[in-house]
Amino acid sequence: MSEFLVFDRVTKRYGDFYAVRDVSFEVRQGEIFALLGPSGCGKTTLLRMLAGFIQPDEGRILVDGQDVTALPPDKRPVNTVFQSYALFPHLTIRDNIGFGLKMAKRPKDEIAREVDKMLDLVDLSDHGDKKPDQISGGQKQRVAIARALVNKPRVLLLDEPLAALDLKLRQRLLVELDEIHDEVGITFLYVTHDQTEAMAISDRIGVMHRGEIAQIGKPAEIYESPVNSFVAAFIGDTNFLKGRVTQTLSAEYSLAAIDGVGDIRLYNDRDVKPGEEIHLSLRPEKLRLQATRPESGEVLNAIEGVVEDVIYLGALTRYWVRTGTQRLAIEQQHRRFVLDEKPPTWGDTVWICWRADDGYLLRDFAPEHVSLLSLPAAE
Repeated sequence: MSEFLVFDRVTKRYGDFYAVRDVSFEVRQGEIFALLGPSGCGKTTLLRMLAGFIQPDEGRILVDGQDVTALPPDKRPVNTVFQSYALFPHLTIRDNIGFGLKMAKRPKDEIAREVDKMLDLVDLSDHGDKKPDQISGGQKQRVAIARALVNKPRVLLLDEPLAALDLKLRQRLLVELDEIHDEVGITFLYVTHDQTEAMAISDRIGVMHRGEIAQIGKPAEIYESPVNSFVAAFIGDTNFLKGRVTQTLSAEYSLAAIDGVGDIRLYNDRDVKPGEEIHLSLRPEKLRLQATRPESGEVLNAIEGVVEDVIYLGALTRYWVRTGTQRLAIEQQHRRFVLDEKPPTWGDTVWICWRADDGYLLRDFAPEHVSLLSLPAAE
């Protein structure tokens, strides 16, 4: 896929505050690209600049090679789907979808034909004569998507489109959105603060932090190989360990002394040398608990701890285990219950085990990104 949508050193200021600072990235033709980040990180500002609702102070925006930075919103080959639906309550579903075509003075038979296509696409053919207050929230959002698509935009902008819906409906509409994308084949720019949504629907994700792009990559790359502590903490849950490299074991592995834990083996995701301070991200699901110490090996870490808390979550159980002055979160998936096997519980002494290559060495770390998962255990 070729570069289709380009943000070139885009900046937006409000007084001394940078909503977006010198942002550059490309979106490929036909892909779903998510801008992901917490409230106030600049993701919606980028979307609104692409839509033409606000103007950048610096930089330019290109769509398929055309500089659209100075174009008014109605001259840009984009349409937006908002969280609030923004449907006309006095119009039928059919008239809501065809409103843009009517304003463009397209022939009535063409409008009817295109609206029928959109109703079929979003599976609302039986609801065309209803008013918005006669359909559900999920159906309203599908109407909003159909209305945005009927004008055949080159790029569909989706601004937190599922935020007003409940969890089950969000999950179902994510699948439907993906199917609609496959059907129409245009570029989607999807703005969300929800990590699960972004990872479920996107080809690639741009994680934003304080008006800048922190990392761009495929969902698995972002999750498994975060570039810094913000991305590691924001995408899912993680444990942070701090320490210092003590010995090089081989080209792939090193030994490190971890504060409050002891010696562990590291996989050399990057070049590290003895004496260097390191920060390690360990996802809870990468760890496992067992009652006895496992056999040692070059790639296996095992540290002893005491279970301090247990939360049953249905498909898995989350444990907090104290080891030295650290408290680690571990998630155990439930497969099959063995009647004579006793699961760990409060106060049990256990062994926390993980492969060295299941930890990831961060290139940048900031203490404010440490989550409740990684707080030291209470004395």
